[in-house]
Amino acid sequence: MKNLELKKYKHAIALFIKEKLLSPIISIFIALFIGGLIIELLGGNVSLAMSALFNGAFGSFRNFGQTLLSSTPILFTGLSFAVAYRAGLFNIGAEGQFYMGAISGAVVGLLFPNLPPFFKITLVLASGALFGALWAFIPGILKVKFELHEVIVVIMLNKIAIGLTNFLVSGKGPFRLDSTLPATPFVSDNARLQPLFEKSPMNIGFFIGILISAIMFIILWKTVIGYRMRAVGFNKSVAQFSSINTGNATVIAFMISGAIAGIGGAMEISSVYGRFYAQFSPGYGFEGIPVSLLAGNHPIGIIFTSILFGALKTGALRMQIIAGTNADLVKVIQGLVIFLIASHLSISAIQLKLKSNKSEKIKKIEARKKDKKGESK
Repeated sequence: MKNLELKKYKHAIALFIKEKLLSPIISIFIALFIGGLIIELLGGNVSLAMSALFNGAFGSFRNFGQTLLSSTPILFTGLSFAVAYRAGLFNIGAEGQFYMGAISGAVVGLLFPNLPPFFKITLVLASGALFGALWAFIPGILKVKFELHEVIVVIMLNKIAIGLTNFLVSGKGPFRLDSTLPATPFVSDNARLQPLFEKSPMNIGFFIGILISAIMFIILWKTVIGYRMRAVGFNKSVAQFSSINTGNATVIAFMISGAIAGIGGAMEISSVYGRFYAQFSPGYGFEGIPVSLLAGNHPIGIIFTSILFGALKTGALRMQIIAGTNADLVKVIQGLVIFLIASHLSISAIQLKLKSNKSEKIKKIEARKKDKKGESK
């Protein structure tokens, strides 16, 4: 009995590696190979550039800590996108939710300077979650009540969030206070996440992200609300027929998605910047989309794909310094990875469709033969 169970687990692991991991890994190597060819064509030193890229990301304990630090915001925005996607929603509004979480975290970080760090940081992250969730509630309720497409709504809300936060810290904005820059003052020391090690910038932020990834996995696959969200995402009509309140599931999914992005924004203030700057995000909300898609929108897989993208970003700087390679080449490599994964998924879908059509034709032919035999008798 135990041997049979062990064989089942081995088969499940092998199937997971084949279907979920093999394609991304091959795509990464192909993308790096094409990137190397581009460097060669431009007259660069391929081996020097690639070794600089790897060493810049993983070559030392400090570099690895910087990689995890760079991975943290896209881990949160990737999770944000994945949760919404599982519920059949295309939330490209994580950028706006990220901004709202960041500005709220910065403001709360200025309050209660004598509060113990654990409670203060918890309060900062909770405020980020709250404001991110409230910002995501808007497209959720508009979709349910008025059937407005979420993509259009969140694109507008992204613009509003960036413009609103810029106003709050620019010129005579109320949150600028005595700052000489278009930014809030620095948050108090008890609101800052400190490095875990002396020779590394790594802090607990990425590990909080891992914890939230695990929580989201449990919610999506081990709870009733997670089942309802996935059922709505799989087939809304069938979910309604099964007496699932699709409207509630949609709004809840959007709010959870927004809360995660908001935590990411507050985390970035507490972890890296120490204050909110106007236009502080380089597009973390949008970077989370390929991070999630590359992981098959799986919360655990996003941990690894976020490290990959964080490593490419961290290694790009060293590659530019050591090998003189343009750092934008890393964006080309990221794009190639996404393109190759998307191509593989498209080809797989076409193959599946062709097999399905072929099996249907075979069934029809067999049915006709049976009918002819029946008529002859």
